[in-house]
Amino acid sequence: MQNHACRTMIVSDLHTHILPHIDDGSPDVETSLAMLRLEAEQGVGHVALTPHFSARRDDPDRFLTVRERAMAELRAAMPADAGLPALCLGAEVSYFRGMSDCEALKDLCIEGTHYILIELPATRWDSQILRDLEELPSKQGLRPIVAHVERYLPAFSAGEVLRKLLERPLLLQANAGFFLRRRTAPMALRMLRQGQIHLLGSDCHDLTERPPELGKAAELICRRLGGDALSTIGELGQKILCPIPAHS
Repeated sequence: MQNHACRTMIVSDLHTHILPHIDDGSPDVETSLAMLRLEAEQGVGHVALTPHFSARRDDPDRFLTVRERAMAELRAAMPADAGLPALCLGAEVSYFRGMSDCEALKDLCIEGTHYILIELPATRWDSQILRDLEELPSKQGLRPIVAHVERYLPAFSAGEVLRKLLERPLLLQANAGFFLRRRTAPMALRMLRQGQIHLLGSDCHDLTERPPELGKAAELICRRLGGDALSTIGELGQKILCPIPAHS
């Protein structure tokens, strides 16, 4: 009963690669549907579909067209009344210089919101990167969500990277796997306990190597830190995604 209660506190998956054949995630609609069924079994009710967007290789208009086409194909294949999560579109945007001045970013936000998921370089950052993150809210009214914060820790001391990010008006998302790997779980739990992780995402790509695992992470957090730590994350994810109607 406790495990089920813990899973249901995670109602939103803010970071997924479930949308079919658009990036290195799901290769086909059948895999996407199976991934969504796993999400539903773990208590996830809302899923943001966030395929990779790179300004170096993707034209924004073409990306949006391909994304809409993939969404329509997935929607058409979803059985009615199957209990699958509600879906909304977004993107995992790779950082590029001057992004705070790019008007096209508004079309890449999580659908119906001003939140945008940003993947930063996994190397040490210069002042321009931090300036762009800081200016996105003031210039465009966008609220950055930094994707999988755990990936940037090796390039810095943990305290240094967290200080650089937490001084700015943004949210930090961690992957479920950060909590599930034995080597990194202690740091993940410590960061969550100290308020240095604001959101969780599965960052799922497939059914085998990188499947949806929010349920397992939720159970671990609940067991080690208690339900309050989990509900704080769940409430913020719900605030971002749950008011958004299902994409039609």
